[in-house]
Amino acid sequence: MKERFLLFMMLCTFISCQEDVKFNNPSFQGTKDNVFWRAVQSNATIETDGSLTIEAYTSNEKVTLKTTSTAKTTYFLGTSTSKTATYTLTDATGTVTFATGFGIGDGQIIITEYDALNKTISGTFKFNAKNTSNNPLYGPTLNFQYGIFYKVPIISNP
Repeated sequence: MKERFLLFMMLCTFISCQEDVKFNNPSFQGTKDNVFWRAVQSNATIETDGSLTIEAYTSNEKVTLKTTSTAKTTYFLGTSTSKTATYTLTDATGTVTFATGFGIGDGQIIITEYDALNKTISGTFKFNAKNTSNNPLYGPTLNFQYGIFYKVPIISNP
């Protein structure tokens, strides 16, 4: 009887063990003004000139990262209009935009992987963007740090 009970207990132990694995693939997330932020949808586009645009969305927010190519390198923000980061929030008071540009804000976008076969892009980002809407309800700058985009699908490729 003891053997059956022991066998039953071992069987229950092995049956009850399971792994609930949840993949966050693709992913676009970061820390926005010291609060965790995650997009519910993201995609990337390669333009005909080779430039890359990555867009990430929540219900009322949009983050856009732009670089001059898909090359695995660091793109510094605040140095040109071809490498930028933009955050747009639409709420009951209207739309407010924070952006980087030539001499506006700073930061970087680092492309760590461009998978041309599976059409995905991965990397990291961080930026300080200026309130270009001059909306007094929001601060003068927005800070994104510890940003990661992982296997974001490229939806069109010329």
